Amino acid sequence: MATCPQGHASGDDEYCDVCGAQMAGAPAPQPQAQAAAPGAESCPVCQTPRAGQFCEVCGHDYTGGSAPVSVPVGGGAHWEAVTAADRTYYEKVIAEGGPDATAMAFPPYCPERSFALVGEQVRVGRRSRARNVAPEIDLTGPPEDPGVSHLHAVLLAQPDGSWTLVDPGSSNGTQVNGKPVKVNVPVRIGPGDKIHLGAWTVITIREGTP
Repeated sequence: MATCPQGHASGDDEYCDVCGAQMAGAPAPQPQAQAAAPGAESCPVCQTPRAGQFCEVCGHDYTGGSAPVSVPVGGGAHWEAVTAADRTYYEKVIAEGGPDATAMAFPPYCPERSFALVGEQVRVGRRSRARNVAPEIDLTGPPEDPGVSHLHAVLLAQPDGSWTLVDPGSSNGTQVNGKPVKVNVPVRIGPGDKIHLGAWTVITIREGTP
């Protein structure tokens, strides 16, 4: 029989039968990671289970009413990517033709969505369970841009706090400020830069205040 820190004899090796105190040498209970209940909503930025209007980890606003609290990446800078639909770009894509041009319709409603740029890399694309692809900037929709590849582009954090963009070989290409991006050639981006991809998607890079 073991003896608890309070001097009671206990038949349980982990907790005292008398006072409930943890026995000396017993492994401390490990906290369990919070898991989302089936069907529960998760943060689109960091996948944390939703607990209110704002994500408890990255500050994402589920209502889309205000910008998220971005996490600083070097030099005190806060970066975010804001996605939207660009009618002018869409008309340019349609004018250039292509096998799917006639099947692409500009969405009647496409609210802006904000994504905090955190970590070493942020993938841009459309979620695919079959391919095990879950990009941080998920453009699955609705509305869904059919011209966006499952892994369309990747934003890479730089040591000085800036970011570069790489197109790993998307089907329909990527443009930064109207200029085509070469496959696997990093392009430096900054506040105000516009990234166009797919049939009508535009991503605007913004730098907020700490």
